[in-house]
Amino acid sequence: MTFSTAALFSQNLIHFIDFYHDLEKLDPDNLRQGELKSEVMYKDDKKYHMDLKENARGRFLKVSETFTRGYSRFQVFIPADGMAEFQHNLGELIDEYDNGDAEEALSAPQNKHLRIENKNFYFDIKRNQQGRYMSISEVKGNFRNSILVPESGWESFRDVLDDYVKQVKEGD
Repeated sequence: MTFSTAALFSQNLIHFIDFYHDLEKLDPDNLRQGELKSEVMYKDDKKYHMDLKENARGRFLKVSETFTRGYSRFQVFIPADGMAEFQHNLGELIDEYDNGDAEEALSAPQNKHLRIENKNFYFDIKRNQQGRYMSISEVKGNFRNSILVPESGWESFRDVLDDYVKQVKEGD
């Protein structure tokens, strides 16, 4: 997990900790087994699932990482009582070793995902030596097509899409 992803994860983890503290005490005779809270993050061609769950052994956070193409899945389980300590330690690591990527990720536009018919579209904001750009990827099964739009062209790109939407609505 990159520092920028870790920063987003840490921010989401705070919401899970707050939610957990607002829950009633675990009652073994009246379990709500299953998911209590769930969140999905998209970052750097990966998908992260955060699921606060409950079973007979207690409450826990299940964190899963998958590639957007769905190839492999990695999972980590954190006892719910340990989420605050985990978040604290993660924050210390970010503070000590991050070179600015984490702060930039928190202030940058968040990646978006759309599912239209049987296709997935991913909108990712990235940066390289030439500046910031948007990667728009279409994923269907094991096939991926992407275009890169430099930041200087975002408004023009949007204007073209807006024109097409208007033309189609006027034609209907």
